[in-house]
Amino acid sequence: MDADWWEPLYKRAFPTLASAVAVREDGWAQRGGIDRLLTLSCGRTYTVDEKVRMHDWPDVLLERWSDEQRRIPGWIQKPLAADFIAYAFVPAGMCLLLPVVPLQRAWRQHGRRWIALYGTRTAQNPGYVSVGVPVPRPVLMQAIVEAMFVS
Repeated sequence: MDADWWEPLYKRAFPTLASAVAVREDGWAQRGGIDRLLTLSCGRTYTVDEKVRMHDWPDVLLERWSDEQRRIPGWIQKPLAADFIAYAFVPAGMCLLLPVVPLQRAWRQHGRRWIALYGTRTAQNPGYVSVGVPVPRPVLMQAIVEAMFVS
């Protein structure tokens, strides 16, 4: 959250960015996945959930279970208040701005197949295990685009 590269990144993505305020207080916003509130010069606001990968993996690790044993849904499955997931790859200095609604729709349409194709990865955390699905970036981006077509 405090990394000095977030604000320049948001300025490149949103040229009329007026402010990028970190949401630090525990409350409905943090629990809804909001890490940052972006305000454009026109007054339009966007909310962002920030994810960081410390290696340049060729995939996006979609968090299926935040706590596998207690069956607490991860961010790909639970309702989020954020407009975007800012998914950063630190070594590359690159970030994917993933729109939450089409991203989660893509998961609903393809999640089971992605689990079968790409498997899962677990992360041991203090007192719980989270589970993610490593979906190749091109596959995910194509699915997001297709999820924007509604008939």
